[in-house]
Amino acid sequence: MTITDQQPLGSPFSAATSAEDVVAGHDLSGTTAVVTGGYSGLGLETTRALTAAGARVVVPARRPDVARSALRDVKGSEVVAMDLVDLGSVRSVAAHIGESVDRIDLLMAVAGVMATPERHVGPGWESQFTANHFGHFALACELYPLLAAAGGARVVVNSSAGHTLTDIRWHDPHFRTGYDKWLAYGQAKTANSLFAVHLDALGRDDGVRAFALHPGRIITGLQREMAVREQIDRGWIDEHGNVIGAGFKTPSQGAATGLWAATSPLLDDRGGLYLEDCDIARASAPDEPMDDGGVRAYAVDPDGAARLWDLSVAATGATPIIR
Repeated sequence: MTITDQQPLGSPFSAATSAEDVVAGHDLSGTTAVVTGGYSGLGLETTRALTAAGARVVVPARRPDVARSALRDVKGSEVVAMDLVDLGSVRSVAAHIGESVDRIDLLMAVAGVMATPERHVGPGWESQFTANHFGHFALACELYPLLAAAGGARVVVNSSAGHTLTDIRWHDPHFRTGYDKWLAYGQAKTANSLFAVHLDALGRDDGVRAFALHPGRIITGLQREMAVREQIDRGWIDEHGNVIGAGFKTPSQGAATGLWAATSPLLDDRGGLYLEDCDIARASAPDEPMDDGGVRAYAVDPDGAARLWDLSVAATGATPIIR
């Protein structure tokens, strides 16, 4: 797919659509989904909606005790311990899942971090790039045989309008110098989109299609490492913590686009696309404001996607998908 394929379809849904609206009428009985971060914020809404429609949902969680507590009343969900910045943990969970299921119909990469203080993990990797991209990249590669076995699986990756902040910093992706928490976040979100582009290119012959998306502006645990004063100064919340920002969605509305990507028949035979507000996003110009929506050309560029894929395989040692 290329930037010219980024054309809205005229979906019956919108920014105001809820998770429940999207899955209404869908029978997901017999399907298996893996939802990272599926126990808080958008992930929790996603797990609730999928299980309500009959799916079995496996939730890899960095805080398994917290996850089990949050999901104790969500029948059809199960928690496995996993830390996205620990690739040994990712591989272990993938092996565990492979022992309990014979296919995966949906892989939804919802977990993420945003605007964190400077941290380097593993062999010196920047932590936002690692948690948001490398961890999900490795998980998808290890689970790929189970996705291919489904004969029609979808992989849905939460990106963000934050991708408009920067392309991949090929010269210094791990911010060895001059760390900026927002540029690091933006790079990770661009990586999420490019990952979906190349995974779709590799997987389509096996029936594995991939999508990236902007869920919208939502206050969830994603902002946990931002100071309250910064959120107030940005006009997101008031002094009492109430959401006041224009155009902010509820968590259920924020989960809707991912669920639409996972279930909509309008996306049959499509993939490698960036979505927003339960539709395909339009292409945006380089100087357009972030909040005006759309996707930058560099975030869906097939050559950039292939380059990032090669970088990611070399860095993580993930099992390559051969096509």
